Amino acid sequence: MRRVLKISSFVAGVALLSGCAQHNQALYNYEDYSDNYYASKKNMTPDSSLALQQSIEKAIENADDSTSKRVPPGMYANLGYIYLKSGKSKEAIDNFVKEKTLYPESAHFMDRMIHKIEEMEAKSK
Repeated sequence: MRRVLKISSFVAGVALLSGCAQHNQALYNYEDYSDNYYASKKNMTPDSSLALQQSIEKAIENADDSTSKRVPPGMYANLGYIYLKSGKSKEAIDNFVKEKTLYPESAHFMDRMIHKIEEMEAKSK
């Protein structure tokens, strides 16, 4: 009986420790987005905006490195907004569409953004 208790304790300990040894991969791959987002908000310059844009594009490219294999929520929307601010309406709309396709809960907001862009373009013609 004592031997069975020792063996079962050993097996339980090994199982417990092997569970801790697993490397938990992140659900989403943000790359250096957080640092660049903070830097761009702290000191808004063309360079910080470009760095933020590049970090978002890099995170999108490397989305397969995450557990979900998807782009984090809001990433396409943020990239679309950056494009919109730089006057690239078509790229902005493309990213807003990608955001609402990937995350349907954002559809209402993305549709409103797209509608506003289309209204602005219609007025400028």
